[in-house]
Amino acid sequence: MCGIAGIVGDWGSGAGFRLAAARAMLPPLARRGPDAEGLHEFPGAVLGHRRLSILDLSPAGNQPMLSGDRYGLVFNGCIYNFHALRAELVAAGIPITSQCDTEVLLKGLIHWPLDVLLGKLRGMFAFALWDQQTQTLTMARDRLGVKPLYYCGGKQGIAFSSSPASLHAAGLVDRLRPAAVLEFLEFGHTTAESSIWDGSAKLPPGHSMRWSPGREPVIESYWQLPEADDTPVTQARFDAAVEETEALLLEATKLRLIADVKVGALLSAGIDSSLLCWALRELGADIGTFTVSTPGDPSDESADAATTARQLGLSHQIVSLPEQSGDTLDEFVQAFGEPFAISSGMAMMRVSAAVRPHATVLLTGDGGDDVFLGYPYHLNFWRAQQLGAALPGFAAPLWRAARPLAAAIPALRRPMHLVDYATGGLGAITRVHDGLPFYERAGLLGEQLRGLQLPDRLIPLDAASGRRLLADELHHEWRVQFSGEFLPKVDGSTMFHSLEARSPFLDSRLWEMAARLPFGLRLHGGVLKAILREIARRRLGPEVANRRKQGFTIPVEKWLATRWKDALEQLARKNRLEEDGWARPGSIAPAVAAALAAGKAPVQLWRLLILDRWLTAQQRP
Repeated sequence: MCGIAGIVGDWGSGAGFRLAAARAMLPPLARRGPDAEGLHEFPGAVLGHRRLSILDLSPAGNQPMLSGDRYGLVFNGCIYNFHALRAELVAAGIPITSQCDTEVLLKGLIHWPLDVLLGKLRGMFAFALWDQQTQTLTMARDRLGVKPLYYCGGKQGIAFSSSPASLHAAGLVDRLRPAAVLEFLEFGHTTAESSIWDGSAKLPPGHSMRWSPGREPVIESYWQLPEADDTPVTQARFDAAVEETEALLLEATKLRLIADVKVGALLSAGIDSSLLCWALRELGADIGTFTVSTPGDPSDESADAATTARQLGLSHQIVSLPEQSGDTLDEFVQAFGEPFAISSGMAMMRVSAAVRPHATVLLTGDGGDDVFLGYPYHLNFWRAQQLGAALPGFAAPLWRAARPLAAAIPALRRPMHLVDYATGGLGAITRVHDGLPFYERAGLLGEQLRGLQLPDRLIPLDAASGRRLLADELHHEWRVQFSGEFLPKVDGSTMFHSLEARSPFLDSRLWEMAARLPFGLRLHGGVLKAILREIARRRLGPEVANRRKQGFTIPVEKWLATRWKDALEQLARKNRLEEDGWARPGSIAPAVAAALAAGKAPVQLWRLLILDRWLTAQQRP
């Protein structure tokens, strides 16, 4: 796991500018790669790298990795099947001298066409290959987008990095994109392809990019998540899906064990991490498991996790959270290249700090809920979709006329949302989210955001979408929550502590299989992530299988009025948000006063506080 950066082409300031920019891009990546720094200058490009040594700890694995005077590669991530690809290349007469995946990737990019190689890769990755002879830059990002890749520029030149902080540090971007600020206020983060800096963007998951001088970058999709089929759901099909999932989970876990450093596994009391540890036991993997203890906290799962570890016969260690590690706002802001106000990210930072002294690679159970449908709203939207399919065509306009009457009856307020979704589809879901409406009601939005509209809130109410609601919602969830929140949370919080996180449940083949399954099968019997629960029931027993999901988070709404009260009061007195026109002058103090009087601050104030701290941190000396 590493940090990559580079700049190619003519930026109007000569080769000296490229070299200076590349050097400036590396310090923001230092925590991603504390073990080595590399920089290589070609006549038309400069590549930079910060290394976290995982495979082949010798200098043979350092980057940028070169092939003669023609090719240079920088790469972040891990190619889990590199041993098999290495054997293919050696059989084709291509010498491989190191024991790391980087050389296999470099030689593979030279030997195979890009689309052929990308089809072979199993792993998480973001890479950039410079071809000096053709003056071509080739970049790609893994199928799910586990590893980040930001870029800026155009047909004259391109710069890229694992973090937008690098692009800003080099002076390549310096103005915030108002539409991205609006996204942040709505969701607490930016979305899949958006970047906070104007003129920059994220390379989308499952996409590649080619750049050559004088031409706009060509971005192409090489992979898309399959659609769910609509075949009948039978018990036999469910049993077959359980067996296939189990086999793929074992394979995905085995692939993720490759490392030349200490590997550990995070074990909570939840189904997914318990299944991960079951897979480790089945594979005979001799690695330790860790549970992070939070004594006295309702979220503490150490006792249940220890029971699971004993049941599986695994070496298990309970580690305590470092005192306030990851609780400081400045540290949290520093961990993410963009403003990021997701409280579970702070919790993941605390977990990473606790585990890092014991392991460099951490296997986790992340990702199972997203494709196997483990969140309560998945079941609610599936039921709304079934209702939408059963309603006659005239139901939608009739409901919109009758809805004000239903809203006046307290007992109908909860079921009325189900009818909203069934008759209005995705547009009804996005309207319920209380992000921007809070700021609008409080008159908080400043001049820079005046007149802007969020596309998500303009999705029309559509009865046809209600009949395919879960599919529409999952597409939206992929762009907003999964790619914009979940993956950056894990990447940013673990890499801040130089810890490589790997999750078998983020294996692309496992996702391809699961995504094709009918929704009714994944929610078989009205049970959330029914397939994973069934594996847990068979292999670990009903107690584990029936456990409720319990995430580890930070109570930011409470802490804003207690632990971070001084920070909130400071925001009310003086802030960059009002000075720069993101918030209306004089609007923040009354909102803060109301929150402190209530003893609990709304999450929207947490976002304002993080954005203000982030803006202040961007000021260069």
